[in-house]
Amino acid sequence: MTVTLTPYITLEGRTKEAIRFYEQAIGAEVLFLSTYGDMPDMPNTFTDEMKDLVAHAKLRVGASELMFSDSPGGAAPAGGKRVTICITTKDIAQSRRIFDALSEGGNVNLPFNEESFSPGFGDVTDKFGVTFQIYTETEQR
Repeated sequence: MTVTLTPYITLEGRTKEAIRFYEQAIGAEVLFLSTYGDMPDMPNTFTDEMKDLVAHAKLRVGASELMFSDSPGGAAPAGGKRVTICITTKDIAQSRRIFDALSEGGNVNLPFNEESFSPGFGDVTDKFGVTFQIYTETEQR
């Protein structure tokens, strides 16, 4: 049996903007995107402002996938609904580029440096409030 873990990120009405950002910053490719307005029977509790918000999106980044949605009404997700995503490469320059791109408009939690466990590692919360660890993997000896 194969099990796949896919991070699901919920944002407050900025998912389309975040997707465009991730396309540039980490080479994400949109596999699927549906808005609340695309739903055949949008509940009457949904407002017209919600029609353009993302109900579900799936992106591919390298060999991995991410899923996204806007929280209904653009409200902040409930506590515990955020994730930290570790992006792993085998190339320090690529790791640095990803770290720098995600840092734009965000907050560096741990600068990108050589660490005892990695030749290039950093921790950043991007401008959408999503935290990424950028990890450069070395060959095990």
